[in-house]
Amino acid sequence: MAADELGPVPASGRQIELRSGDAVATVVEVGGGLRTYSVGGRQVVDGYGADEMAPSARGSHLIPWPNRIRQGLYAWEGKRLQLPITEHALGNASHGLTRWHNWRAVEPSAAAVTMALRLHPSSGYPFTLDLALRYELSGQGLAVTVRARNVGARPAPFAYGAHPYVMATPGATIDADTLHVPAASRVPVDATSTPTGRAPVEGTPYDFRKPSAIGDRVLDTAYTDLRRTPDGRSTVTLRGEHGAVVVWQDESFGYTQVFTGDTVAPERRRRSVAVEPMTSPANAFSSGEDVVRLEPGQVFEGAWGITPS
Repeated sequence: MAADELGPVPASGRQIELRSGDAVATVVEVGGGLRTYSVGGRQVVDGYGADEMAPSARGSHLIPWPNRIRQGLYAWEGKRLQLPITEHALGNASHGLTRWHNWRAVEPSAAAVTMALRLHPSSGYPFTLDLALRYELSGQGLAVTVRARNVGARPAPFAYGAHPYVMATPGATIDADTLHVPAASRVPVDATSTPTGRAPVEGTPYDFRKPSAIGDRVLDTAYTDLRRTPDGRSTVTLRGEHGAVVVWQDESFGYTQVFTGDTVAPERRRRSVAVEPMTSPANAFSSGEDVVRLEPGQVFEGAWGITPS
């Protein structure tokens, strides 16, 4: 039976539900994204409806670059390349190329699934990647392993970011929540969201090295010089009335963007915090900073996850 004979297809595509104990997560076909995650009925991520197009990149994977590339311009192997402009207000190429692609589910089980996509060459990114996102749900939380293999004939630039919005006090704003970001530096940006260097957080409103109430602070800030645990992970913790949510990332990730949601749709504004593991800062393809050079056949792999308590 053809898909259109089964009735309308949700805007987010096929829904893959994962369960482990009282934890439930929904992974979707469109973008391979994380649409929902709850534990014991408590929302852990601030998701969206099955028939919505993921608003404000909720639960999205940002491949082959996170954040922005100024004017969509960069040079690679001596060639000037122009990406499509998708953030018209600032004139940038934003959040990669795979957010609206149809990913396919492989190796599904009750508590795990791999979403796979072959990214073919396109305007401004003439490279071919095989991509895989492995979701695994357990009593320890949700873990996501990202894998990218260059299956083309020439080296390709690559970076990755994730875009989950996490909640610690569902039904309320984040103002009374406590945020802990163990990072010594931030990445200031100009009016086009292009990085202008590094700045210490000490003595500034961006300093969350000790857990602090968010209050009225507005963040859309990339942090770096991350403090790591003995196993190489760095973490960001949001704590509120209903407990805490930890977003962790392994050593593949040198940056975490923290966004308090002040520019999203009014009904979703400041009700969650986007905690975004990133392997590079904004404008990395142009600056070259922390871009992964994937040789033909080479694989990038990294992992991040969400642990509620």
